[in-house]
Amino acid sequence: MVNTEDVGVFLGLDVGKSFHHGHGLTPSGKKVFDRQLPNSEPKLRALFDKLTSKFGTVLVIVDQPASIGALPLTVARDTGCRVAYLPGLAMRRIADLYPGEAKTDARDAAVIADAARTMPHTLRTLELTDQITAELTVLVGFDQDLAAEANRTSNRIRGLLTQFHPSLERVLGPRLDHPAVTWLLERHGSPQALRKAGRRRLVETIRPKAPRMAARLIDEVFDALDEQTVIVPGTGTLDLVIPSLARSLAAVHQQRQALEDQIETLLEAHPLSQVLTSMPGVGVRTAAVLLVTVGDGTSFPTPGHLASYAGLAPATKSSGTSIHGEHAPRTGNRQLKRAMFLSAFAALHDPASRTYYDKCRTRGKTHTQALLRLARHRISVLFAMLRDGTLYQHRPPRTT
Repeated sequence: MVNTEDVGVFLGLDVGKSFHHGHGLTPSGKKVFDRQLPNSEPKLRALFDKLTSKFGTVLVIVDQPASIGALPLTVARDTGCRVAYLPGLAMRRIADLYPGEAKTDARDAAVIADAARTMPHTLRTLELTDQITAELTVLVGFDQDLAAEANRTSNRIRGLLTQFHPSLERVLGPRLDHPAVTWLLERHGSPQALRKAGRRRLVETIRPKAPRMAARLIDEVFDALDEQTVIVPGTGTLDLVIPSLARSLAAVHQQRQALEDQIETLLEAHPLSQVLTSMPGVGVRTAAVLLVTVGDGTSFPTPGHLASYAGLAPATKSSGTSIHGEHAPRTGNRQLKRAMFLSAFAALHDPASRTYYDKCRTRGKTHTQALLRLARHRISVLFAMLRDGTLYQHRPPRTT
């Protein structure tokens, strides 16, 4: 929670690409500023200095702390102002409490300022991001964009193979992440091209990329080719489309690998790197996501606050005598929630995590429900690790 006791002016900023709209309110609700200002350092600095000299402590509140909101926050800190963040979901819910249906920058800025003045519990603190975390934020965002592109291209390849040769898709589709398969499809994109190349030539083609599975993979490919004797109309276009898609997919995989090396280098220089990666199921990419979303954890008073921010705190739905149990909320930081869910799945090899997961399954929980509960449990462990700066301690599971 943000401390607002000594704040002289609550300055709500509805940020934009070229212009921001600012709305300033005193603690009593008197309007002291309400106009548009350009997204440039001199204008922002002049405004912050003027308000500070006249009213003392200025709290700058934005609804987008990254991207287009980065410059105003940086200038605000440099001029001695405090900064805070009003999450978008809270912003939308609070806006419904105000009269009028108009959606303008001026109205949004006024809602942000008044919400900060009257409901400070809705605000989130924004700590000064160090250079490593700032660079990791950009790289993690780019890596997620590449992952989405790889998923889109992979689905396109699998869709084409399923359309024209389902048996071949069942062999190559699940292995599109392997460089040997993309290497193969770059050179022979259609069933006819694969059969024409011959078994021996294909084995020699992919052996440098997959020494141990080359012969087995090509045997499976030819078994799949033999299962379909008819040629679906349009199959000839695969010689043009599949190699192009395979090259794009291979290029994205190479970019992600190079990006992972850069992320790992930055991560190793951060003091919390060893703390995060010591936790089972947390690799380089997951640790980077945790670092840019959670930081050092000091913004969260308790593990429950962190779990709520991640969208992993169960919410009870009841009305009268009808109680529908506890359900995972749809709110929270999706990036953090996904990272904790995937890391929980990857941690099932850990004895303590596996025991907790199995206990949830014996109580009738589904696989997804058990993983969500494990992720919530690991949130508490992560909070303690960040709070104390200690590495993960492997403890033998309790026997019942």
